[in-house]
Amino acid sequence: MGLQFLSYSQIDKAKWDACIDAAGNGLVYAYSFYLDNMAKHWDALILNDYEAVMPLTWNKKFDIAYLHTPPFIQQLGIFSKTVLPEDLIRSFVAAVQQRFRFAELFVNFNNGTGQPNYVLSLHQSYDLIRQRYKPTLLKSLKHAARFSFNYLEEENISEAVNMSKNQYGGRLPHIKEQDYRNFEKLCKVAKNKGGLAIRKVIDENNATLAIVLLLKDKRRLYNIISAVTQKGRQCEANYYLYDKLIMEFAGQQMVLDFEGSSIEGIASFYQKFGTHIEPYFLLGYNNLPWPIKYLKKRY
Repeated sequence: MGLQFLSYSQIDKAKWDACIDAAGNGLVYAYSFYLDNMAKHWDALILNDYEAVMPLTWNKKFDIAYLHTPPFIQQLGIFSKTVLPEDLIRSFVAAVQQRFRFAELFVNFNNGTGQPNYVLSLHQSYDLIRQRYKPTLLKSLKHAARFSFNYLEEENISEAVNMSKNQYGGRLPHIKEQDYRNFEKLCKVAKNKGGLAIRKVIDENNATLAIVLLLKDKRRLYNIISAVTQKGRQCEANYYLYDKLIMEFAGQQMVLDFEGSSIEGIASFYQKFGTHIEPYFLLGYNNLPWPIKYLKKRY
C-alpha cells in the first residue's frame, strides 16, 4: 500500500485512533475527536494499514490550500507505532510539499527539534519530584503557605476558558471567538471520555485566584489553558496550584506536559518545577506564486 493521501471522508477513524493510541509519540491533539473539533479541514497521509499517520490540518486563502496549526493544538506531525527511518520521514515531508504550497505546521518531538516544550515525569513519588524543585520555587511556596487557600476540582469548563480569554485573549488575536466555542465543545467531549481535569485555587472568600484546564490521555496531562488573577499573582497562588496538581498525580505513569513556551517568563516558571525540555519544530515553507508569496513575507 505504501504512503497514500486520504481525504477526510476516506479516513477510518477507528484505525486512526488505534494508531495514535499505540504510537510511542501519540499526543491528544492527534486523536480524531480533537481534530474534528479544532481543525476547519483535515485530511491525512497514511502509511500502509495505518502503521503511521500524519494529520494535514488545512485552510484556504486566495483559493489556495495551505497547512497550518489550528488554535489549541500545540504540535502534530507524523505518529507511528515504531520509530521511522529518516528516508521515510523525508517521504512524508515530500508528499506534503507536493500537495500544499505553503505550510506553517508545528510537528511533534519525534520529527525534529527547535521549539522548547517543558515536561515533568510524574512516575516518582511527590517527595522525590519535589527534591528537584528550584530554590526559587520553594521560596514561592513558602510565601504562598501564609495564605488561606483551598485546592479544588472544578466542573465548570466556561470558567476556565473565560478567565484565560479575558486575561490573555488580547495577546492571542489569531484565536477567534469561534475557536473558543469549538474548544469548549471539545472539552465536553473529553470530559465524557474521562479525559478532562480542571483544578483551581480559591481564597477564604471562595474567589478563584488561579485555575488550570488540562486534557489527559493514558500518557500525559496537557496544560492547555490556565489563568491567575492579580491577587493570585501577589500571593503566588499559581505556584501553589501546580504544586498541588503535581502532588495529586504523583506516582502515576504519566507526564505533565506544560506546553512549553519560548517566552522567558513562562519558560522560567515551568523550569522551576524541575522539568526537562522535549523540543518540537516548525515544518515551514513558502512555495506560493508571486505576488502572494511576497505579501506573505511582508504581512
